[in-house]
Amino acid sequence: MINADSAQVYADLRVLSARPTPEDEARVPHRLFGHVDAAQDYSAAAWATDAKIAIDAAIAEAKLPILVGGTGLYLRTLLDGIAPVPDIDPQIRAEVRALPVAAAHAHLAVLDPDAAARLNAADTTRVARALEVVRSTGRTLAVWQAERAGGIADKVTLAPLILLPERDWLMARCDARLEAMFDGGAEADVRALLDRCDVADSAPVRRAIGVREIGGWLAGVWSRDEALDRARLATRQYAKRQYTWFRNQPPEDWPRRGVGNVGALLALLEIEADDVGCTQ
Repeated sequence: MINADSAQVYADLRVLSARPTPEDEARVPHRLFGHVDAAQDYSAAAWATDAKIAIDAAIAEAKLPILVGGTGLYLRTLLDGIAPVPDIDPQIRAEVRALPVAAAHAHLAVLDPDAAARLNAADTTRVARALEVVRSTGRTLAVWQAERAGGIADKVTLAPLILLPERDWLMARCDARLEAMFDGGAEADVRALLDRCDVADSAPVRRAIGVREIGGWLAGVWSRDEALDRARLATRQYAKRQYTWFRNQPPEDWPRRGVGNVGALLALLEIEADDVGCTQ
């Protein structure tokens, strides 16, 4: 089983990212879970490189590589390839990442109005990425993204399955999981992360849902319940975006299945697994 979740790659966030437990990992071979240090500026491109290695290793062992996780950008990068954007000038990156998102979006509206119109003005990560690319390279991110290389979609046989559970069930599960995280060690995850001097404020790991909220709780800005409510809201908002992305962005011939309970989900996965062969 190969992880495709952008939070579960970090060694520092076992509880907060709901990574499989050591007991679960012992039951089935797992790859790319908790293999990245928080100080590393990890990306979709880096994950795609690691995923290719993990897939090749599984196939070499005559095992079926199963990718699981909800980071659509990771999967798209692996399958379709990545735009050959040159390395961003470090000074430009630092300047862009230091801007409030509203100011970054205003600059983007001047340099790349199409991107500014397309992106959510409050999406710190995507707005900053679009702005730093056009500032550093003189070309918009959309122009770069028209040139993709390194994808594996034409080299493997895929058996995709998109799970679109009932929304009420999904949101209830999100709420319950967050409370279990708060009770089960997420505070210690975040405390240890924030105590590290080598993890920059702009590090991707700090954008994981719950880090900011628990950090505010630890700093006395919010109570535990306020932090939990804020984390629940952020999770629900992310789940809605994720749901919409997987419903609309992957190819139309990828099967979408609605699942309303855990038993049905497990039964469905067993059926699908029986139909998949290990073909490269």
